[in-house]
Amino acid sequence: MTRPDLDRYIAGWRGPLLAALVALMAGLPSMLLLPPLDRDESRYAQATSQMLESGDYVDIRFQEDPRWKKPIGIYWMQAVAVGLTSSVESRDIAPYRIPSLLGAMLAAWSAAWLGSALFGARAGFLGGALLGATFLLSSEAGIAKTDAMLCGSVTLAMAGLGRLYMASRAGALIKGDPAHRPWKLMIWLGLGLSILIKGPIGLLVVVPAVILLSLWDRRWVWLKRLGWGWGLPLLALIVGPWAIAITIATDGGFWREAIGGDLAPKLAGAQESHGGIPGMYLLLSPLLLFPATLMLPAALSTGWSRRAEPAIRFLVCWLVPAWLVFEIAPTKLWHYTLPTFGAITLLMAAALTQPIGRISRWSGAALAMFAAVVVSGITVYGLTVFGTSTAQTWATITVVCAAMAALIGGFLLVNRAAITGVLIALVFGVVAHAGLAGTIRQLRPLAIAPRLEVALEQNGLHPRQGLTPGPVAITTFHEPSFVFLTGRTTQLTDATGAARALAEGRPVIVEAGDAEAFRAATVQTGVPGTAVAVVTGHNYSSGDDVRLTLYAPPEARAAREAVRNDTE
Repeated sequence: MTRPDLDRYIAGWRGPLLAALVALMAGLPSMLLLPPLDRDESRYAQATSQMLESGDYVDIRFQEDPRWKKPIGIYWMQAVAVGLTSSVESRDIAPYRIPSLLGAMLAAWSAAWLGSALFGARAGFLGGALLGATFLLSSEAGIAKTDAMLCGSVTLAMAGLGRLYMASRAGALIKGDPAHRPWKLMIWLGLGLSILIKGPIGLLVVVPAVILLSLWDRRWVWLKRLGWGWGLPLLALIVGPWAIAITIATDGGFWREAIGGDLAPKLAGAQESHGGIPGMYLLLSPLLLFPATLMLPAALSTGWSRRAEPAIRFLVCWLVPAWLVFEIAPTKLWHYTLPTFGAITLLMAAALTQPIGRISRWSGAALAMFAAVVVSGITVYGLTVFGTSTAQTWATITVVCAAMAALIGGFLLVNRAAITGVLIALVFGVVAHAGLAGTIRQLRPLAIAPRLEVALEQNGLHPRQGLTPGPVAITTFHEPSFVFLTGRTTQLTDATGAARALAEGRPVIVEAGDAEAFRAATVQTGVPGTAVAVVTGHNYSSGDDVRLTLYAPPEARAAREAVRNDTE
């Protein structure tokens, strides 16, 4: 395809739409293939399912425990997605992931829409497509939690802000001009959604960008044209009703927990051992941005050498202060910098509008190769330690396509065919990410909860089969994924509690470390139960190997026979 042909296909609304489709293709395999993940994803999904079951769409709960760490937004979005496409009884994780996939698509669309105004349709499409295909965003697109939708809402707000900033620099930002109202709406809508999804994190990106831009330009007057008169009321309308409702419902407990129990500890120290050195995100960026990695040096060079250009200056002010905040914060998780990725990929797209220097070309090719080696190494390690023969095909796809993205993309970049190299790297990168999702799905020792669910069903012991009384009691392996698959009433207990549950005629699952105490407790109850299945694996959340034995009460023999007869 020649460049004029490419420009024709991505002109106008087509470029942002195609960028969103790239994000869809990149995120869909993870959404469909991965089992419920521990711990955050399954906590979010279970809390959402309890909303649907109870009809309480204000107070957030995981089983009986308050989950007052994050606002309500993603739970509402997941509830709508499940209500429209599935049912809470099915315990299928994919519908809960739909908002994340839509958030990734929104991020890619917004970046492409802004980029087309800053650098032209071709660069806009490439910036959005690169964002949608990054391993970090496409991974978050397939996980039912906040981060992909947060990236989408923040990128939407920054896209509207970028358009208004460029209009102000051109002297075209006129008070009351109806043509600019959609851009202002994007700012306030994006900010409102980001607050409803993850509290102040969106503000930590948008506000420093606005301040740094105004200081750099020594111009503050453009801020008067952001639609404050109706924007702030809109923001209050988005966030206010729930904020009032949760304050009343929890007597202020939500805010004490969200601020004092979640946000403040993250700022004061490394919460839940999620620490890291300053500069950690910079070191991780080649991997998390893959396959866009080959353009990273060119993006950094462009940000510095062309910083006098208003469009580049806007992207630098979007990226740098927020990135520094995340680097300085003691608590660090891989996905925290995701709201800045739109700025990075648009700087990459800007670099593609001009000849790329020799150092940027060679270092970009080397970084891409390094990232491909890391991706391949992680894949081979997972296959070697936890894999099965069925995972080999997926792993081969991952390794080969990651290598091709780096080798072919890097070769073309070095030989001054950068746009072609980027497009080829995108295609191979998306396929490599799909292969990685397929590989993870086949790592059976890591999928403990789904295998426990299968063992329960095969023996007629799953509560939803209605053959034996519930709920299931389980010791030690108290992971949210198991609760999500077996229901709200699942009993997370110890050996004594498991023996008591067995005496009540309920199925129990006992971890090997609790076996002696469990046997001693069953002597006291006089109900030993029958071991009907054993599931072994590796709990990646705790780092421990586990051996879990499923015990059926004596009364469950008829249920097991009925299931076996149906199977035969």
